Amino acid sequence: MARLIPKIRVLVGAVVAIGPGKADLLQAIARLGSISAAARAMGMSYRRAWLLVEGLNEAFRGPVVETLTGGEGGGGARLTPLGEQVLQRYRAMESRAARAVAPDLRTFSALLRSGRRRRIGR
Repeated sequence: MARLIPKIRVLVGAVVAIGPGKADLLQAIARLGSISAAARAMGMSYRRAWLLVEGLNEAFRGPVVETLTGGEGGGGARLTPLGEQVLQRYRAMESRAARAVAPDLRTFSALLRSGRRRRIGR
């Protein structure tokens, strides 16, 4: 049976301020120093990554990612101190949530079918 994983999303109204995908994007930007490199590493278009970054920057009280204009080495992007704090707090929340629901996930695992997964609605 596949391992069950809880997913945390922080909503502001109906808008996801941050969730697993946005956190992964922030982590990739921090690691690679570029939105385009992060997008490539995650298998998404640059446009999609840029829209997610814009959404993150609009959701929080200040920008979480700042872009750097080109020079000899070209441009790039990095997390702001707020962005680093957002990512750190989100990852801490994920860890605490996973520990808190671990007993329930073991119960769910026993209740789920094993074997082939089929798509709902087919």
